[in-house]
Order: sequence, then structure tokens, then C-alpha cells
Amino acid sequence: MWLLEQADAVAVLPEIVLAILAMALLMFGVFRKGDATDSVTLGALISLGLAATLVIWGGEGRETAFNGAFVVDTFARVMKVLALFGSAVAVALSVNFMKRDGSQRFEYPILILLATVGMMMMISANNLIALYMGLELQSLALYVLAAINRDSARASEAGLKYFVLGALSSGMLLYGSSLVYGFTGSTAFPQIAESLAAHGAGVGLIFGLVFIIAGLAFKISAVPFHMWTPDVYEGAPTPVTAFFAAAPKVAAAALLVRTMVGPFGHVVPDWQQIIVFVSIASMALGAFAAIGQTNIKRLLAYSSIGNMGYALVGLAAGTVEGVQGVVVYMMIYMIMTLGTFACVIAMRRKGFMVEEISDLSGLARNNKGLAFVFAMLMFSLAGIPPLAGFFAKYFVFLAAVKAGLFTLSIIGVVTSVVGAYYYLRIVKIIYFDEPAECFDDMDGEVRLVAYASGAFILLFVLFANPLIDLAAQAAQSLY
Repeated sequence: MWLLEQADAVAVLPEIVLAILAMALLMFGVFRKGDATDSVTLGALISLGLAATLVIWGGEGRETAFNGAFVVDTFARVMKVLALFGSAVAVALSVNFMKRDGSQRFEYPILILLATVGMMMMISANNLIALYMGLELQSLALYVLAAINRDSARASEAGLKYFVLGALSSGMLLYGSSLVYGFTGSTAFPQIAESLAAHGAGVGLIFGLVFIIAGLAFKISAVPFHMWTPDVYEGAPTPVTAFFAAAPKVAAAALLVRTMVGPFGHVVPDWQQIIVFVSIASMALGAFAAIGQTNIKRLLAYSSIGNMGYALVGLAAGTVEGVQGVVVYMMIYMIMTLGTFACVIAMRRKGFMVEEISDLSGLARNNKGLAFVFAMLMFSLAGIPPLAGFFAKYFVFLAAVKAGLFTLSIIGVVTSVVGAYYYLRIVKIIYFDEPAECFDDMDGEVRLVAYASGAFILLFVLFANPLIDLAAQAAQSLY
């Protein structure tokens, strides 16, 4: 028994270490006299780096813990490192922003750590109960983060909307899980898969599956469960929005992939239709609803909805290649998103944030470096070759074509062309409109994130093979 418990602890060591360090930093912040924010922020970055190291060097192959409720495989390791990286960048982007904004609190990086623990549990969940525990640990921290700036009415409204709608989605997920448990007799993914392989999926189980997909679709802001996204993205402080758009999306996409491919892998035709519908609706809404936006954060919210639709194209294929496409897509999407939000954080005049797209007018004449990076990120989000965003879409569409989903692929390409309009419009405003007043100087960490992400999407073609091979290994570990 002791050896079994020890093996369980080794498999879940990164999560344990991150949770303990989060608690230690909380106690440090509470009992230290004076402002502990800088020290806690540094401690949070070190904690995330340590957790990523433990994930990378923690072992190989497939490990399970807690009677199979927690699984660690190549897919889990890759997605956990992505989530940890996204969280670390979000913490770094917030340092000077929060100081100037007057919303600096030592609890902020601790909440990100706790949300990240929940994400890591989600990615490794191999049981409906473990899935729900990870999801709620992440969500409760995110609700507070959205409203972290208590002096802002917009932030308070964003947090409240996110909380109310998040509670609704959690209820739907729980109801779906109870139906699946009732019709299969188990909450464990392998046992659910065995039951479906032996008896197929009845009407009751299909209803449960629909509710589970609805609950998870909310977390990736897919249509028709996207309604919270524009308001929360606009209302939350920009570094918090950058965090919402990156790491939690990676974790939720990983959870959706594991849930569909694992326990429901034997009934692909039953959930494929739902995923195809959600994917088409998300791509279409993301393409058309963003056209009329004037606020850059709301535009990026609709862009995020569209991007999740493209990622779901890979999942809809229901194949190893499709999952590989999703992993590649989320990898590239997260880095593009973090870089874009770093550019948005740089939109500051006389110490105050500006968020209107028109504020970017003539940026190329005042700040050539920021203008070039911003333009490259927009081109990449539009899927223009040879930038990284093109390859992200290429792999998910290729998987869909090979799976015979030709209509889905055609609609995806068409919506991608429509979406290119509002990305190229931003480039036009940056380079061809009359220059507005100069932005303030960029902070060092914001400049680093923006330029590094720009370099990644520009040079992706040079080092794409190792990342694509890693994504293939991650996908194969699920089958």
C-alpha cells in the first residue's frame, strides 16, 4: 500500500509542489510586513518554472495514479508545459501594469498558481469526478481574477457575469456526468469506454454526452456558449484577459480532447456531429461578429471564439492526425495570443490604457518595431503563409479532409478568408492612417514577450519539425 501511495505521489508531484508553493506564498504575503507583491510574483514565476521542470523530467510513458483517476502521458506532459508557460507569461506581463493601474495585490499571482493547479488536474483527468474537481479549482480562481480590480465597475461586472454563467455551465457538466454514470455504471474513463464498446450508446447516454460537451464548450468559449467572452475580455484587466485567452484555453481544449477520445472513443459518430456544429458556429461567429468591433479587446474575444472553432475542426476528425492538429494549433495559438496581448498592453498614453482600434493609427511612423510585430501577429492570426498561423490551420484542415469532412473544411477556409478582413484592417490602420499621439515607452517584459512571439511566428517554419513530431507523439499516447 505504501509503495502504491508513493507511486501516486510521484505521478502527481508537479501538482503537489505547485499547490504547496502557492500556499506557502499566500502565508508569506499575509504575514510579511510591508508590500510583498514583488517577492510573491518572483516566487510564483519560480514555482511555475519548477513545476514545468518536474513535468518535463518526471518520467516517460504512461503513468496512472489514484486508482486510474489521474493519468500522465505524453499528451498530458506537452499540454501541461504549455499551460505552465502561458501562466508564467501572464504573471510577467502583469508586473508593471498592475502597479500603474493601482490594482496590484500579492494575491494575484497566487490565484494564477491555483488556477494552474486546476488546469494540470484537468489535463490529466481520467475520471469524471477528477475532471470536475480540476475544472472547478481552475474556474473559482478565474472568477476572482476577472474582478481583481475592485475599483473598476467594468471588472466587477466581468467577474459577476463570468461567475453566473460559469455556474450554469458547471451544472450542465454535472448533470451530463450523472447521466453517463447512470447509464454506464462508472465515472472512470476506461470503464465508460468498455461499457460503450460492449453495449453502444443509448439515448440517455447521448443526452449525457451532449450536456458534458456543453459544459466543456463554455470553458473554451465555443458557440453557443460564448456569450461571456466579449464582456469578460473587455472588462477584466488586460494581463488577466491575456491569461484567460491563453493557458485556460489550452487546458480546456486538452480536457475536451481527452474526454472525447478516451471514454467516448467508440461512439465517434455520435459526438462528431455535435463538434462539427459547434466548430462551424464558432468559426462563423468569430469571423462575422468581429467585423464591426471598435475595441481591440472585444475584437480579440471574437477572434478567440473563431480560433477555438478552428481547433475543434481537428477534434471533429476523430483521428490521431486530428488530435495532432489540435496540439499544434493550441501551441501556436497560445504564443500568438500572448504576443498580441503584449502589444495591446503597450497601448498606453500618458499613463492610461487606450483600447480603441483607432488608437493604433499610424503606429508604424512612431514605433516601427511594435508596428511590425503587431502586423506580423495579425497576418499570422489571419493564416497567411509562411507564418505559424498558416501551419496551425493547415494541420487541422488536413486532418478533417482525410477524415472525409470536406464541407467542414470548406466552411473553415471561407470563414478564415472573411476573418482576414478585420486582421488586415488593423494592419492598414497601423501603416496607412494618419498617425495618432505616440504611445508611452514599453515595459521591458512586455517588449520581450511581444518580440519573442513575433520571432516565433516568423521563424516557425525553420524549427517546425520537432514541434510537429512532439505533437504527433502526444496524439498517439491517447490511442
